[in-house]
Amino acid sequence: MADSRCLAIDAMGGDFGPRITVPASLDILRQHPYLKVVLCGDQKHIQPFLNADKESFAGRLSVLHCEQSVAMDEKPGSALRNKRESSMWKAVALVKDGTAQACVSAGNTGALMAISLFQLGTLSGISRPAICTRVPTSRGYTYLLDLGANLECTSRQLYEFALMSSLAAISPSTNAPSVGLLNIGVEAIKGRQEILDAAELLQADPSINYIGFVEGDALFSGVADIVVCDGFSGNVALKTGEGVAKMIQGLLRQTLSESLLARLGALLMKPALKRLINQVDPAQYNGASLLGLRGVVVKSHGGASVEGFAKAVEVAVVEVEKDLPILIESRLADKSNQSEVFDEK
Repeated sequence: MADSRCLAIDAMGGDFGPRITVPASLDILRQHPYLKVVLCGDQKHIQPFLNADKESFAGRLSVLHCEQSVAMDEKPGSALRNKRESSMWKAVALVKDGTAQACVSAGNTGALMAISLFQLGTLSGISRPAICTRVPTSRGYTYLLDLGANLECTSRQLYEFALMSSLAAISPSTNAPSVGLLNIGVEAIKGRQEILDAAELLQADPSINYIGFVEGDALFSGVADIVVCDGFSGNVALKTGEGVAKMIQGLLRQTLSESLLARLGALLMKPALKRLINQVDPAQYNGASLLGLRGVVVKSHGGASVEGFAKAVEVAVVEVEKDLPILIESRLADKSNQSEVFDEK
């Protein structure tokens, strides 16, 4: 990554604001000595969490004072019209003008999507952005999208989601990530028409490693590297998975503290239990990408811890390293050129 890379952080976003966002940003700066960070927010609320650290990162850390912030329950339209001096608006604006290469916010999801769409717009060939995140599975993790940006989707939009997430999921160990469509069955005749039509589009594209339909009970088994669905289904699936993970953690703690024998067993099993709890901890997978925008924007969970918010910032770092919007746009341009050649023939 180039030395000039910079991240814009909405320091006021989320349930806890600077108490979480500032320490997490400092941790990222310690881990990435080439990175710069601009904290967008109210100077008097940010400063107490900087202490002497600001001097340690001279030239790499700055604060952009913002008079406003977007409330977690504020309607997206209201934020778009009335919060142009907010930390969220100015963080996205830094991406738009090229000062920063990515924006990270734990704030209001609807407002972040609306503000990002208004300022950045979508990539050519993408009709709607999608919210994409990783979810834990028995084999590691799976990318799931859309998670609420588009409650209803056309077959073309589902295809676009698969294309964008295939590029986001590429890694040194996964050059051709597998893609599945979330459906009520694996049989070819089951599901709504837009899902059946999306399956045909995916099957016809050799650049996408499409493996077929995925049922809800297989989502967390790791059967696919990517699972595509509409925003309504994706959001329900994500929240259900988070709820089950929290229930398992709670039941484990309760069961292993019920008796002296159970506590002794827990002591012996502590390393294994710690790995299990970490594996299903939603904080380890925090950071949802707003794919399809002309810039990198990452949404953190509003109630994230310092560690969780830092994970979201790391997602932004990876996407900036990939130049993900440029990568997606290049792939779309290639497909457009291929279609033109095909039409001429």
